[in-house]
Amino acid sequence: MKNGEFDPALSQEKLRLTVRSIQRIVEKYRRMAGLPIRISPHILRHSFATTLLQNGADLRSVQEMLGHKNVSTTQIYTHVTNPHLKEIHDKYLK
Repeated sequence: MKNGEFDPALSQEKLRLTVRSIQRIVEKYRRMAGLPIRISPHILRHSFATTLLQNGADLRSVQEMLGHKNVSTTQIYTHVTNPHLKEIHDKYLK
């Protein structure tokens, strides 16, 4: 088997990613990119949600993508976008 190919003989359990393995992958690519700050999967998730909201995605869509059961959990990301929304609002009021 070549590196990266799927081997159906492997059990599903061996193919699963653990929380720690995802952290290691993020750290590996952070180093490769030469980023001077520490990042985590949570920071990437937060950045993903914030960027979506800043670029006009609706809260319900972001909720679905993040897998939140309650929209109030997703609303924590709106605090970052509120200044951006105010800027857009002010632009169209003038």
